Parts: sequence; structure tokens; C-alpha cells
Amino acid sequence: MREFMHYITNAFYSATGWNEDNTYKELDATARALIDFPLPSGLRITLSSLATPHFATSYQLGTVGVVDGSISYLYSSAPLTGIAARSDHIPLPALLRSFHRLHELGSHGTEWKLGADTPTVVPWLRAGNADTGVNSSSGPAAASLRTVQHASQAQNTDSSSLLYGRLYLPQSLLEGLIVKRFSSALQVQLSAVSEQSLRNGGTVLGLVQYDKGKFGVEGLASTDGGLLGVRGLYNFGGDASPSSAAPPASSVHENSAGGQTGEKDRIYGRFSVGGELYYGTLNKSGGMSFGARFATLLAHRGTPLTAALTINPLMGSINASYAVLAKDYCSLSTRMEFNVYSYESDWAVGMELWSNRRPAGFLLGADPSRDRELAAKVPKVKERSFQAKMEWRLDDPEPPVISADAKGSPVGVKEEYLGVLKARLDQNLRIGLLWEGRAKSLIFSLGTGVDLQKLDEPFRSLGLEVQYSS
Repeated sequence: MREFMHYITNAFYSATGWNEDNTYKELDATARALIDFPLPSGLRITLSSLATPHFATSYQLGTVGVVDGSISYLYSSAPLTGIAARSDHIPLPALLRSFHRLHELGSHGTEWKLGADTPTVVPWLRAGNADTGVNSSSGPAAASLRTVQHASQAQNTDSSSLLYGRLYLPQSLLEGLIVKRFSSALQVQLSAVSEQSLRNGGTVLGLVQYDKGKFGVEGLASTDGGLLGVRGLYNFGGDASPSSAAPPASSVHENSAGGQTGEKDRIYGRFSVGGELYYGTLNKSGGMSFGARFATLLAHRGTPLTAALTINPLMGSINASYAVLAKDYCSLSTRMEFNVYSYESDWAVGMELWSNRRPAGFLLGADPSRDRELAAKVPKVKERSFQAKMEWRLDDPEPPVISADAKGSPVGVKEEYLGVLKARLDQNLRIGLLWEGRAKSLIFSLGTGVDLQKLDEPFRSLGLEVQYSS
């Protein structure tokens, strides 16, 4: 389960227009999220709050043999006024979904709703940056207006900063993060960890990121071993190549209506190639790797997929992964690793299955009484008015009326998903099962690890995590 502070940090990146996808370390992020999801151990409770648009806090208490916990604080110079911070209002896919679709280059602040034909504004940008949504207007005037809007937004976010700190108890481990934007393309991150057991009492990692859309470059330096490194990513095809830009959605619908195949019906995606090179100045050792990825973009009208290949020539390892969004509610992934020196191999598969039922209904099937209740709530078709009949036209559409309860929450709006089941299996017959969902105002994560090679003690771990935020 993604922690609340991670959710807020991603909201900061989206609010300031920073593209987290355009980096080499995220080359196979989708497959890793579908296969290597963490399993909870013991009982852990987290209480969080976005106290102001600039300040967030989080308190965590857990027990795994011994009682431990942590205290976290976060400050953002960019106001996060439109973010859904309450645990009963946070969209579950935004918090729990593992399959990640790449954003269009230069279209920060928009997301693609599964099953929709057009991108929509993300929840945390709905209030302040509505101009990033779909705009049907065209022409020089509209283009000039959008340019001015994006320029003013860039001026407000170019100097944004984020401060984060977390103290783990009782081991007294302290970690911190500082993010500073110097321009629309330049960002600096500084992270540190302090603990007695670490060499020199802690370590500091500095990261300089330069993102121009077409390519992204990162330079890093760490006090742990005197590590120095550089990594980069270059994009081509899809939205990265002007000659292969996708046509507007209207032309696709027209072609489809006329029996022709639209451009977007073909595979429309982006190729990315990159690599990394690092060297430890203290231990006099280095390393390198390079890789490639193909991922369909938001405008692709077929099945979303992503495939990645990474090679480490010094270690002789080859890693290939593939992930596909088979349905809006089902994601599948597989990964294969092979070493050309030792001839050792490893494989793993992962699955994510979303459901709009409670765990009991998901396992046992639908409740007929629930289906009858939903059928009874189907709105009746209103008869055409006399005036509309005389004028040979249809009635004007009426605006939807949504009542609200005492807390201001919409009444009668059915949530799309109530939970997700995640599962993985590797070649050693180790299974990981995780059920995540929402119960009232609590977001929970219940998981277990099973080892089929040790049937006398198959359950290796069992845990429950509960989060509440306001």
C-alpha cells in the first residue's frame, strides 16, 4: 500500500508539472509494482492529515514482535488545494493501482481515466489548473490563451520546494528529503539518513535532474562509498516525434463511422532507451547498465501494454518484463531474468484484479439482493414535453441533481471499485496474496506469504495495515 506521504509527494510533483516517468530508474516501474508489491507484516496503523494546503503530518504505530512507530512531517511551498486527502474521498485507483500509464510529454497535470476517450484533470489540480483539461477550442486565440496560462503556471512552480522528515522510534533513525525546483526543467533532490549503525553515522544522497521531455538526464553523488553516477533516458516515437503525433479524437470517430480504421487504432506508443554509469571513488569499483522500453500512451485506443529490457554487461544479467492491462479491472505482468555467466534464471508473474464487491462477494459471487436494489435505482425515462413535440425536437438535457449529506459528500454516487486483489508467483513456488480496499473511512491492506515447498509451515507472513487520513 502506498503511504500517505508518498501520495502527497506525488501530488506535489503533479502540481508543479514534474514528470516522474521520464527517468531511467522508472524504466520497468509497472512490472515491479505488479510483481514486487510489499506484503504487510504484523499490525500497523497510520493516522495522517493534510492540515493545511502546505503542511501534512503522519503518525504510524506497528507491532512485529516489538512495538515501533514513526512520526512524519511534510511542507510544500506549492499549495495542494485540490487534492483529495480524506481517506473516504481518495480514489482507490489513485492510491492502490499498480499499472501505470505514461503521461503525454508536456501534458503534466492530466490523467487518463480507464475506459474514457479523453484525458481529464487530476483531482489535486482540479481547482487551480483547470486549463490542463480537454479544451475543444482551437485557433490562434485559444493557443495564445493556453500559452499564457501555462507560462503563468510555470512562473509559480519553477521555485517550488518540498521538505520532508521522518523519525523512526525506538531505533532513533532519522531520514529527510529536500526537493527544490530551479526551473521548469531543472530539479535538485537531497536525501539523508542518520543512524548509529551506519558508517559515519549516516549517509547523504544528492540528485540533480534535468528533464526536457525529449530526454532526461540525472547526476547523482552519495557519501556511501563516494559514489558518483550519471543516468539518462531518450524518447522517440509517439508523442516524442512530431511526425508521428496522434490525430484529434474527432477524426478517429469519423473514420470509424465511415468504416475506415483511425490512426489511434494502431499501436501508438513511445520508445525509450537509456543507461546508467556509476563509480565508487572509495572502493574503486564501478558498474553500468542500459535498457529499452516500449509503452503505449494515453491516446492509444487498444490494449495498454508496456515492455522493458535491461542489460548489465558487467554482471551478465538480462532482465525482461512485460505488463498488460487486459481489462479496466485486470492487470497482468511477467518477468524473466537470466545470467549469461552462471546460466541461472528466474521468473515471476503478477496479477491485479479490481472488484466493486466486498471481499465476501468477490470470493462467493454477486448478491442477488444487491442486483435487485441496483435495478430498482435505474432512473425512469422522462416523456418528451409537449413543447418539444410541437417543435419537432428533443428536450434540453437536464443538469444532474446530486444531493449531499451533512458532511458534504455526494449521496447516491456509487464508487467504481471497492477493493483490489494482488497476487504473485515465482519459480520457487512462493505466493504472495494481498487484498486492499476501503471499509467506511479506513483504507486497509491484508496480505500473506505462502511457500508451497514447505507445506508443513506454508504461511511465512501475515499482516494487516490500516490507514486513516483527514
